[in-house]
Amino acid sequence: MDFRLSRFASQFSRLFLVASAAFLLAGCDVKIIDRTQATFSENPSQVYTITAEVRVRGGVVRKESVRPSIVIDGQIYPMTKSPLGDRIYEYDYHLPSGRSEGAYYLLAAYETESGGRVNQREAFSELKRFSVVNRYGLSLDASRAPVGAQVTVLGRGFTPQDEVYVGNQAAQTTFRSSNSLSFMIPALRAGRNYPVSVGPQGSGISVGTIRVDEGALTVAPSSLTLATGEKRLLVFTVPSEAAAGGLLLDVTTDIPKSVIMPEVIVPEGSRSVNVAVQGGTPGSGSLYVSAPGFGETTIPITVISR
Repeated sequence: MDFRLSRFASQFSRLFLVASAAFLLAGCDVKIIDRTQATFSENPSQVYTITAEVRVRGGVVRKESVRPSIVIDGQIYPMTKSPLGDRIYEYDYHLPSGRSEGAYYLLAAYETESGGRVNQREAFSELKRFSVVNRYGLSLDASRAPVGAQVTVLGRGFTPQDEVYVGNQAAQTTFRSSNSLSFMIPALRAGRNYPVSVGPQGSGISVGTIRVDEGALTVAPSSLTLATGEKRLLVFTVPSEAAAGGLLLDVTTDIPKSVIMPEVIVPEGSRSVNVAVQGGTPGSGSLYVSAPGFGETTIPITVISR
């Protein structure tokens, strides 16, 4: 909070203590309910609407006498009726340049009549604060996508340091502009909805949810024939770069004595890996390749005698 806002808040606090005492003496004939949001998205006009609901609770109140106002920056300004309802009042506040926060309270002057006598009364709200942010996410350009697909986030105030999270997993993020980021759907379990956020994990800006569909994992060549003891390369490719630690592919076979090969891991930051496969005892079957978020890929394989 800057010095000016702190000073205003201090002034409001002193006024509020006096106002609260007056309110206790006045009773509860009129109640003010603040309907203003705590956080506004920055707009070019720098105008933010303070909204209040004024309820008349006592039968002695002269309803036509109720006059709501706002106390902000040490000044009192009248509020006007809102099109949102008969009991709703508004004030358009122009936030001074260089400020991103405000403090205010609401009051309502009114008259009561009892036994032919008219009395002047005032009701007060609590001291309230609001803030203005110039950074927010608006939407995703897709509601679902397969693993490895590129999705765009639209918003405001993005920076090259921003990172998109899908669920709890960081996604490969590309800064397009202060209003746009793109990211790749990471290798997550398919068939589920995941929250998407921009910024630090656990405290970023929410931009919606996305349903993750199965991605395409490819292997080349699509079939393999080799002799006992012979080695051939298989190229395993995923559509987006592997996250930190790499992406472990689950490779199984129905002819384990015929196929000799190491564990398959797509290195961190890479989209493919070459793995040597060696022929064992003669046999015919398949390799089955899968990973979280990817459908299973089958590669027919035959090992023959030399």
